[in-house]
Amino acid sequence: MQITLPPVRGTLTENRPLADLTWMRVGGPADWLLQPADEDDLAAFLTGLDPAVPVFVMGVGSNLIVRDGGIRGVVIRLGRGFNGIEIDGETVIAGAAALDAHVARKAAEAGRDLTFLRTIPGTIGGAVRMNAGCYGSYVADVLVSVRVIHRDGRIEDLPARALDLRYRQSDLPDGAVIVSARFAAPQGTPDDLAARMTTQLAKRDETQPTKDRTAGSTFRNPAGYSSTGRADDTHELKAWKAIEDVGMRGARKGGAVMNDKHANFLTNAGGATAADLEGLGEDVRKKVYDSSGITLEWEIMRVGEPAPETSKD
Repeated sequence: MQITLPPVRGTLTENRPLADLTWMRVGGPADWLLQPADEDDLAAFLTGLDPAVPVFVMGVGSNLIVRDGGIRGVVIRLGRGFNGIEIDGETVIAGAAALDAHVARKAAEAGRDLTFLRTIPGTIGGAVRMNAGCYGSYVADVLVSVRVIHRDGRIEDLPARALDLRYRQSDLPDGAVIVSARFAAPQGTPDDLAARMTTQLAKRDETQPTKDRTAGSTFRNPAGYSSTGRADDTHELKAWKAIEDVGMRGARKGGAVMNDKHANFLTNAGGATAADLEGLGEDVRKKVYDSSGITLEWEIMRVGEPAPETSKD
């Protein structure tokens, strides 16, 4: 894509490979990768950018498959200028690039309970966008507001209610980039909170393939299914159980495998392409649907274009 881009104080790299920036270690290049210096740098860039140029925001690539043909337009990756953490009483303000685990630890040290974030991979920006949660707690329970930069460069603080946070979803204005989030964190004692996080980590490591190349949970737990029948607000049926029930634990496609330790973890077992990973995921979805009528929805985001040789005429 031949485009003229506004100047930046941060880093702007043309034709930047993205595989090394994702946990799955797959994917093609971005036309341009922008790493802005700070909010003002990002706002000025977006203000001067042609509105026709596509923009995609990525965090640390923990919940992402970049397709083998890469991403057209500009990929924005927030870094040091967006990873600050401030704590004032019950208020925790975290930059969008701050790691969830780091925010949980810093808050706990100050006697504030955001412990559910400790085992969630990724950054605060992604956690807000996906209303991340575990152990019965979600971002929606503690989020007060988010600071965003709109596609036209406007900076705005949005109340949490404007995002309509729900299970693994939110509604952000089109093109808006989350740059920070404000939380109201319940009080706790640092020692108790630290002990809770230690227990959570041990439980995670016991049940999930944390040392393998995964992108976290592959599919959302299906809505509307429970042990007593259908109910649209329940998620009692687990995606891993639906996958295991149709014999797809350990299923393979090229270098991709549905992990033997946890069936809902799509894994790059070595040499996988993005096409292998996405293709295996679609095979699983079809097998589950054909067997049970349940449609598994992707939790991993898939972006970009397939490699030219795999494109259909």
